Amino acid sequence: MAKVSAFFAGLLFGLGLLLAGMANPAKVLAFLDLAGAWDPSLALVMVGAIAVVAIPMRWAGKQERSLSGAHMQLPAKRAVDARLIGGSLLFGVGWGIAGICPGPGVVLLLTWHWQALLFVAAMLAGMYLFTVLQGQRSS
Repeated sequence: MAKVSAFFAGLLFGLGLLLAGMANPAKVLAFLDLAGAWDPSLALVMVGAIAVVAIPMRWAGKQERSLSGAHMQLPAKRAVDARLIGGSLLFGVGWGIAGICPGPGVVLLLTWHWQALLFVAAMLAGMYLFTVLQGQRSS
């Protein structure tokens, strides 16, 4: 049942990204172009997403188990450190260059465009590199 609900949650998320235009790199780059032809529509999408998730996240923070019965695993760390800032900068630069972030990148795999394939391959390589460096750091 967990896999079925995860599948439908992912499907709903992907459809939401498509409907909101977040899987369109040109629209995302227009949103990031503050000094040019700025398109504020994605800001409305983000505000709407925050509004939708605010109450469930507050509720989830008070629970010990998820609705499926699994142990609740919400981030406990709240401090801003160099790793958070560096990761945020890396994410932002990649988003600004490609106009794609991880969720829409996976959605765009269905198009079989070489840019989407390259983006997801680079994303997976970065995740692997992080895992390797994290392993070296903790040993």
